Amino acid sequence: MKKLIVGLFSVLAVYSAQAQETEATATAEMASPWTKTGNFTFLLNQSSFSNWQAGGDNNVSGNVKVNYDFNYKEGDWNWDNKVIASYGLTKLQGQDQKKTDDRFEFNSIVGKKAQGNWFYSAFLNFKTQFDTGIDKKGFKNSHFMSPAYLQVGPGMLWKKSDNLKVNIAPATSRLIFVHNHFTEFGDAFGVEQGKSMKYQLGMSINGYYKFDVMENVSVENILNLYSNYLKKPENVVVDYQLNIVMKINKYLSTNFTFQTIYDDLAFQGFQIREMVGVGVNYNF
Repeated sequence: MKKLIVGLFSVLAVYSAQAQETEATATAEMASPWTKTGNFTFLLNQSSFSNWQAGGDNNVSGNVKVNYDFNYKEGDWNWDNKVIASYGLTKLQGQDQKKTDDRFEFNSIVGKKAQGNWFYSAFLNFKTQFDTGIDKKGFKNSHFMSPAYLQVGPGMLWKKSDNLKVNIAPATSRLIFVHNHFTEFGDAFGVEQGKSMKYQLGMSINGYYKFDVMENVSVENILNLYSNYLKKPENVVVDYQLNIVMKINKYLSTNFTFQTIYDDLAFQGFQIREMVGVGVNYNF
């Protein structure tokens, strides 16, 4: 699995280098309709103690993250794509290493101009994780494609700019995938016992807003809402992400990530994760 993750980031890096080389050779008259921007971050934390009376365990942790956008605009057509991938590990002395972060998400929205800032649209959202998850009792509770979430549907896109847009899709299909060994003895992630997929039909609202608070400080907000018409439409699935990047210089930055999810089929309550650290930052 680690080789797969390293391979994924290597492919993205090679693709980015090729894209930059191609853009550098393009002339102003033949400008590409594609706009590509990305950010690679590596965070590393380490603590060491020797005869420290206050106590403490030697530990090391690391996290890698890629946030990559490739958008197309020509005539009445817009096609926006975003990839978010991150993976982190921590190791305490005398204990097995554990995950601190693990996610992969792909968003794609294509739109044809209707009027003003409105577009007829179709969107796709896919989410899963790279590696196996372990619960507090030491049992495997998830892995790659278990669970995996896919949303797809037509709608209307309001787009002020690449950094401010809202997509409303009132007829969205949502599929939940999970390996059947997780549903062998009961329901899992909203999928019924003995099955490996759950289909839902409902409304999806996706919002994106990115802005600069001040020079070298950017704030990115990503909000996904989903209401299932087929069962308890009042129980809206909420997925909100906040990413703050505070650049120290060209290669160093302080990064803060906050995410909260409410999905009563997966967990009765809010799921919350947050990460903060100083690391190597590379824009491509």
